[in-house]
Amino acid sequence: MSDYDFDFFVIGAGSGGVRASRMSAGYGARVAVAEASDLGGTCVNLGCVPKKLMVYASSFSAAATDAAGFGWTVPTPTFDWATLIANKDREIERLNGIYRGLLEGSGVCIVEGRARLLDRNTVEVDGNTFTTERILIATGGRPFKSEIPGHDLSITSDQIFHLERQPERIVIAGGGYIAVEFAGIMNGIGSEVTLIYRGPLFLRGFDDDARTTLAEEMQKRGITLLFDTLIEEIGRAGDRLSAVTSHDDVIETDEVLSAMGRLPNTAGLGLEEVGVQLTDRGAVVVNEDLESSVPGIFAIGDCIDRVALTPVALAEGMAIAETLFNDNPTVVDYTNIPSAVFSQPSIGTVGFTEAEARAKGYEVEIYRSTFRPMVHTLSGRDERTMMKLVVDRKTDKVLGVHMVGPEAGEIIQGMAVALKAGATKATFNSTIGIHPTAAEEFVTMRTPVDE
Repeated sequence: MSDYDFDFFVIGAGSGGVRASRMSAGYGARVAVAEASDLGGTCVNLGCVPKKLMVYASSFSAAATDAAGFGWTVPTPTFDWATLIANKDREIERLNGIYRGLLEGSGVCIVEGRARLLDRNTVEVDGNTFTTERILIATGGRPFKSEIPGHDLSITSDQIFHLERQPERIVIAGGGYIAVEFAGIMNGIGSEVTLIYRGPLFLRGFDDDARTTLAEEMQKRGITLLFDTLIEEIGRAGDRLSAVTSHDDVIETDEVLSAMGRLPNTAGLGLEEVGVQLTDRGAVVVNEDLESSVPGIFAIGDCIDRVALTPVALAEGMAIAETLFNDNPTVVDYTNIPSAVFSQPSIGTVGFTEAEARAKGYEVEIYRSTFRPMVHTLSGRDERTMMKLVVDRKTDKVLGVHMVGPEAGEIIQGMAVALKAGATKATFNSTIGIHPTAAEEFVTMRTPVDE
């Protein structure tokens, strides 16, 4: 038996920390996990789960409008913010309980409180000290706010899930997942939405055709998009707020949502004091095995600032457990990671964008199709779906798959399996489609677009 209190002490009970804890305990390790807030981390409490529930809520207004084309007479729908928030909170509380049960059922010791490293083998939690052979940092990320005058009047994604009332008007600053998704959510439940982004087009890093298509579709839904624009000051305007832009426009609003990115949540953990190397953004620097500059201290998830996606944190947590406690050295493969933006319409993507493929020297062929989704031939809604394949002309290998349209995330998950298996365009061509679906378009595009 080791002289340490634990074999493995995990700081942070989010998706990655819980996965690493449970699996390690299952392999026989003595494991503790410290959490200063609710179990489940950002994803369960302030991210993926409540956000997706709100996406569902916001989609019903469009569905009610579209129903008329199919013969339904639907009374003008009304929306109650308090009901949504209460029901969402109840579901999150249920999930918190499930996480607790999973950890306790696996034999993991849950330590409630904020943890801090005293040395490479000692962790302090609210005055109590624990010794451990290995430590895992899995503390996730936190919202970032620009230090503009009046920034304290704005809210972040942490607060928007708990607002007491729905804002009639909201300004959203940012151009990433969170900004775009909440623009769709708030618009769908009836708020007047203005999205402001400093660059020429939001969702930097996504395929340009997907970005352009989404911008067009969001504007059709009544969302105001202000690109190449900054908020320079936030002030009070009576019982409302005012956002002053870099073009000297003043926008009156009820709330300003700062969705300008996230930073690794590593402050105050004592990492630098024990010699753990951090980046300028505060991310833990790790090697291929997810070990920091201090032997025996590991890190995963958003706090290492690699790929800030819940399934990636889960994969990293599993790799840690396999490597440390199951005699199965495992390295995470970061290639062809699929992702979705739950915008309205949604984006699904996997593999290289067209720009990335060209920058890497591939001689590419582009297959692209835009069409009206079948549901809207009767609903009458003016909405287009875009699908795109990026193909290496020399090898015929499919390098990237991108989609904007209903259920894009569900469809792209299958495409990700194909890319992981090394599918070629010939593989796609020889696959029989499911008719009538939007997904069949991916296996019926035959002619590359003119460059």
